[in-house]
Amino acid sequence: MHSELKLAISGLIIIAVIFSSNTNLDIPILSGNNGRTDEFGIKNTNNKADSLRIAFFPNLNHASAIIQYHENGDFNADFDKDNLSNITISSTSYTSERSIIEALYGDKTDVAFVNPSTIIDAYILLGNQDFRIISGLSSGGVSFVVRNDSGIESVNDLGGKTFASPHLGNSQDVALRKYLTNNGFDTVENGGNVTVVALKPSSIISQFQNKGIDGAWVPEPIPTILKQQANGKIFVDERDLWPDGKFVTGNIIVRTDYLRENPDVIKKLLESHVDETSWINERLLNANSNGDRNNDSEIVYAFNSGLENITGKTYPDNILGEALSRIEFTVDPLSNSLQKIVEDADHLGLIRMGLNWNEEFKKIYDVTLLDEVLRQKGIK
Repeated sequence: MHSELKLAISGLIIIAVIFSSNTNLDIPILSGNNGRTDEFGIKNTNNKADSLRIAFFPNLNHASAIIQYHENGDFNADFDKDNLSNITISSTSYTSERSIIEALYGDKTDVAFVNPSTIIDAYILLGNQDFRIISGLSSGGVSFVVRNDSGIESVNDLGGKTFASPHLGNSQDVALRKYLTNNGFDTVENGGNVTVVALKPSSIISQFQNKGIDGAWVPEPIPTILKQQANGKIFVDERDLWPDGKFVTGNIIVRTDYLRENPDVIKKLLESHVDETSWINERLLNANSNGDRNNDSEIVYAFNSGLENITGKTYPDNILGEALSRIEFTVDPLSNSLQKIVEDADHLGLIRMGLNWNEEFKKIYDVTLLDEVLRQKGIK
């Protein structure tokens, strides 16, 4: 990665973070930085690849990636039997959205399993030309948890309380702030009486236990940890706020140049992803329909084994079992829900999108190969 490109990207990310963190700044409207692609974007190689580099977060909603690439080991075998044995497959776990964006635009990764906020940040930074959403990953698995001794029994009790989200301006933070405004409350910086703070997951758990916060809007398995180990209760399951209970919490994206030059590789990736998603969902369906969390023990074991390979850590089986009951793994990108998250962030003043931004935003989707795979498997 050229130093000039790295500096430019770092500068843009800093601007975006400052912008999304401060609603009082007067910053020009952003509608996707389409005009900067040649200067700052990915340099197209126009060459067939001999490798596939995959990025993901070590999160529960990325379970299909963690199980597939670090536990089951089936992915490489699938490539070998389809005359793609020349492709070297590698995967890397990242811990921040900034690092994944830099890896994508610095030509250090080809495909990334990402959260909605990563997609929105990437679009704001560098527009819609250099990456494409090619599949869904996960839906649900986010809840508003409050302390049992917080005095919160109904929505009328939220005033004067302090709540946390994992990151200022991310999708959970947007959901929390939107929920407050929809119910007649506002944050202290906007003249209201509710305090919203951004805390790391470990700090959310400790502050919850020590009564430093009254609740948190967080992704699994944090809600389950707070519920089982910190005297918490699920006040709002975010699925209840969305049509059919579905909203995007993960997508798969690919560099546009890689997709264009290597459609056979990406199609094989998607075939494997569809199979892995079906494998997970079959076991979750049995567990959820029977009400017996022991039925998802295969997923718990596979996820923990993969997670241990990556981080050296695991979660207790009972934590993962309950957490998985509130997550759906899906290949549907759930594009309408991602657009709604952007609209809500815009209305809250966390980001500013220009006129007709939604038409440009839709161009980041390319599910042509996914549709082919689903038809060939008789799913669509």
